Parts: sequence; structure tokens; C-alpha cells
Amino acid sequence: MTRVLRWTGRESLLLRKALRKSGHAFAELVGVSIRQVRRWEGRSETIELNPDNQAALDTVLAQAGRAAQQRFAALLTERAAAEHDERVEDLLRSDSRTRKHPVDGKVMTLIEEGIYLSGPDNRSVWLDSFLIDVYPTTNEDYAKFVAVTGYRAPQHWPGGRFPCTLATHPVVWVTWHDATAYARWADKALPTGRQWEKAARGPKGRPYPWGIEPTAAKCNVAEAGIDATTPVSRYQSGVSPYGVFDLCGNVWEWCSTEEEPGNGRYELKGSAFTSPFDRAAPSLQNAAAAAMKDNDTGFRCISLP
Repeated sequence: MTRVLRWTGRESLLLRKALRKSGHAFAELVGVSIRQVRRWEGRSETIELNPDNQAALDTVLAQAGRAAQQRFAALLTERAAAEHDERVEDLLRSDSRTRKHPVDGKVMTLIEEGIYLSGPDNRSVWLDSFLIDVYPTTNEDYAKFVAVTGYRAPQHWPGGRFPCTLATHPVVWVTWHDATAYARWADKALPTGRQWEKAARGPKGRPYPWGIEPTAAKCNVAEAGIDATTPVSRYQSGVSPYGVFDLCGNVWEWCSTEEEPGNGRYELKGSAFTSPFDRAAPSLQNAAAAAMKDNDTGFRCISLP
């Protein structure tokens, strides 16, 4: 984890959450009083820590395990996406694994080159490194594309404008062709099925992004009873080893890989709010015709590092 440039009370709170420490345990770890920690968190962004405390938090973060560092990066990423906080996005860009894309502005994370375990039979597959969107493409993201290019809006946008309540929900009612057009505009691409799966399962081939336990509560699937899309940053406990959100549930995601060469059907990954949980495992296969569109199908993009 690259050094955070400036700590406020809010970043210290996110670090405490990432470390999964109580207030007292965190205070002891940093070397301050619990009263000081409560002051930081109570005043949040209005308080900037002194240099000694800045250094202490830098040290705590540097010495944290990789899992805690990834949780901290994921919390920062979620905050940047939910609040459009430019300062936090600057902090994210100081982490060599994450960066903000220059065209569509989405935060992406690096998936390192190497072998991962692929498919239901866990075959070892090598992939080169790539960047992937931390979140699916939202209605707000897609609106930028529509505004710049004049591309047709999805059918669920009344008057060609997305409902404000759906700004941070994944865009739906998009065909493979629509998703590909957005990717080309953004100077990106749709992920291959294997790229998508590695981002979801990590190099060790987890059955689910969060681990081995089949826990439906960590994603928006049919068992949740929501029967609609949810904000892309909602399921913090369901992120992948790379800090990528919504790789199980919410919406099916288009990939660039054809089911069979020349048949015009493309892989869909991840399941949706309409899917039973037993369809959510990232290793499972699904595909649809390129012209298909539905209320539970969206996409995210990749690019080269």
C-alpha cells in the first residue's frame, strides 16, 4: 500500500474498520488515547491530524496485512464512487493498484499477471495483467457516454434521462452491442470471460469473491427478496480479493468472449438480482445473443495497464 498523503479523522475511521479493531484497540495500536480517536472520528473531515499522528497511521497501514490493506483500499474506493470525493480519488490514485480512467472517470484496479484457477474444474490458466472497473457501469456513467455521443438511452430512462434514484445503480437494458459501444468510447474493452473470472475469484480460485462460504447475504440475488438492482457499492462484504464489487448478483455482465466462435452469443458472468444463489458462482457459464437486453443485464470494462 502506497503512503496516504494526508490523513483526516475520516480516513482514520476507515483504517480502523479495515483493521477490524475496536476504538480502544485501535488507539493502543496507533499510540494515542481513546479520547483522541473519538475526537478524530467525531470531527471527521474537519480535523487534519498532526505530523506525528500522520506518521503513526502511515506505519500502522504499512504494517497491516495484505487483506486489511485491500479492505482499506476498497473502503476508500467505495467512498470515492458514492460521494464523488475528488480528494479521496486522489488518494486512490496514489495506490499503484488503483487509478481513475481519463475518459469515463471510473476507478479501476490492477489485476496482476499470473496463473489463476479457472472454471468448475479449477484449471490453471495464465493471464497477462489488466485493469478492471471496481464497479459495474452505472446509469450515471452511461449518461456521460450518451451525452457526448448522442447514443440512444436505455428504455427505462423516462425522456432519455435516468431517474436520480438510480444514479449509482448498474445500467441495464443494454445489449452486447451497446456495452461494446460504451467501451470503445471510453477507450476500454469488455473483459474476456477469463479476465472477469480472475477478477472475481483471485489467483487462488475462490469459489466466491469473498471466500469459500456460499453466503447469499453478501450479494443481491433472488434470495435477498429485493427484486431490483441495488447501488453498486452496497455489498462491501462481498468484494473480491482485488477489491472489486458486485461480481456476484445485482446484474449479469457482458463479456467479449463468444460462447462458440461465430455464433453471435456472448458470455454473461456473475448472475443477477433475478437469479437464485446457486447461479452466482463466478466459475459458472452463461451466454446470450448479442442483441438481447433485459432489466438484469449490464457490464463493466477493462483496459491495459
